[in-house]
Amino acid sequence: MKSKKIFLYTMLICLVCVLNTNAQETEKIDKILAKKIEFNKNNRKAKGFKIQLYNGNEVTARRIMGNFQAEYGFSAVLNPQLPDWKVQVGNYKTRLEADRALLSIREKFIGAFILEMEINL
Repeated sequence: MKSKKIFLYTMLICLVCVLNTNAQETEKIDKILAKKIEFNKNNRKAKGFKIQLYNGNEVTARRIMGNFQAEYGFSAVLNPQLPDWKVQVGNYKTRLEADRALLSIREKFIGAFILEMEINL
């Protein structure tokens, strides 16, 4: 009879220890997931598309950027990757969106083309 009681108490203690360990691991996992969610909120980048209007010297790049902004009413980005300067527009999520925009942009900027790259969301 005593051995059964000792065995049951031992099993109960083991069960409590296992449940406590699982609860601690669950808390650790929840903390890690919360950190990952916060990190992803601050660093939202995805694969997307931009349209490049020009790649060359700075003076021409600034002129093309000004012409684009005057013509279309939204901003272009001047990306200096010395010795070249790149004029890029848009943050398109899909290739279809970029293709549609490129059709209208190519009417004025014949050399424009689509780049696949990481974009900010």
